[in-house]
Amino acid sequence: MRGLVRYTRPNELFDWDRMLGNFFEGTPVWNTRTPAVDVRESEDGYLMEAEIPGLSDKDIDLKIEDNILTLSSRKEESKEDSTNGYLIRERRSAEFCRTFVLPKDVDRDKIKAEFKNGLLVVSIPKAAEAKPRKIAVKVNG
Repeated sequence: MRGLVRYTRPNELFDWDRMLGNFFEGTPVWNTRTPAVDVRESEDGYLMEAEIPGLSDKDIDLKIEDNILTLSSRKEESKEDSTNGYLIRERRSAEFCRTFVLPKDVDRDKIKAEFKNGLLVVSIPKAAEAKPRKIAVKVNG
């Protein structure tokens, strides 16, 4: 009796990044897909965390225009190696772009971003007028 077999779509037959990464041992293979991003809301604002390993803060472009926050990067690298009379030249590039529509209740001037160990953390505070406030109830009597 045959066991279950995972169906592979034709475009998944060859994982070229993995195969070439193994062929050129020690050569990093960049993930050219968009980074994983988590967004959480709190009473004070929003916190966005994006996993971007292999990049530095200089490779990251974060901008805001109107109410659109855009996270993008483009990195190019070329490497040349000469061993035993053979010349190996490699060129790679990787890029991504993610856009997020910000709610109208954010304070755009106070948005901050920190990048450490491949994790980008963007703090997006809510405007003071958008935060919940307690209303005192008077007793008439």
